Amino acid sequence: QVQLEESGGRLVQAGASLRLSCTSSGRTWRTTVMGWFRQAPGKEREFVAATTWSGDITDYLESVKGRFTIAADNPKNTVYLQMNNLKPEDTGLYYCAAASQITIQRRPNEVHYWGQGTQVTVSA
Repeated sequence: QVQLEESGGRLVQAGASLRLSCTSSGRTWRTTVMGWFRQAPGKEREFVAATTWSGDITDYLESVKGRFTIAADNPKNTVYLQMNNLKPEDTGLYYCAAASQITIQRRPNEVHYWGQGTQVTVSA
């Protein structure tokens, strides 16, 4: 069983930047791809970004392209989500996810492991 631990969420003002971190307790074929999802109050959880550990393939939610960057640090078993120019609509509980396929934007049911989440709140 792989454990995912997120950190870095907090309250910020619109236009600010934040970096979220997700550390994996191990690597298996089920953690070939690492990603982030978020859930706003009263809404369904939605995909944000994903990457392979090599970084050769990445995928982003359309509304975060150009503002968010996902990157993996292999020696540290850690994946980062750099979020710039944050907007109030980016508010939500951000979950780290691990999967075996990069297709988790279209197939979130293929996520094998979830973290507990870290709260990001962006005030106007």
